[in-house]
Amino acid sequence: MNPLSILAYVAIAALVLYRLVYKQLRGTLLSRKSLVTMPLVLTAIGVFTTAQALPKASTGELVLLGADIAVLVVLGLARSASTTLTARGTTTFQKGSALTLVLWLATIGARVGFGFLGGHLGFGSGLTSASILLTLGLSIGVQNALTYYRVQQRGLPLAEQSRPAVRA
Repeated sequence: MNPLSILAYVAIAALVLYRLVYKQLRGTLLSRKSLVTMPLVLTAIGVFTTAQALPKASTGELVLLGADIAVLVVLGLARSASTTLTARGTTTFQKGSALTLVLWLATIGARVGFGFLGGHLGFGSGLTSASILLTLGLSIGVQNALTYYRVQQRGLPLAEQSRPAVRA
């Protein structure tokens, strides 16, 4: 992996850690935009980078990717279930728990573990590293989809978060 790619992954990891993990544990107001934007961007970029690595991937690498996605999706569902949702004005406030933190650490550990396993098994096509954003985006997307479902089931408000009009 070249230094520019490593730098990009570190920057994305820092952004994800702040925007998602820290804000979830501290608590954050939810909107449709906040539930959709980050997982959509990560998944879109992840699909692009994964698609580039697929032609060189072996069957074993594809199986490993499938297992990676399955584990991270389950962890995403568990993270959503570990948060509390309360009405705050015109939207919903989501706050993570100690279990949410443990599940985020498990998510990071699982992703790193799959990377090491791919290396240990001699998978060299780059699919494991190319799919980081895809698996993370899917995990966060599933988490946010379940959170949205929970908001709807409880009849909680959800802000539209539209841009304010610019005055001339």
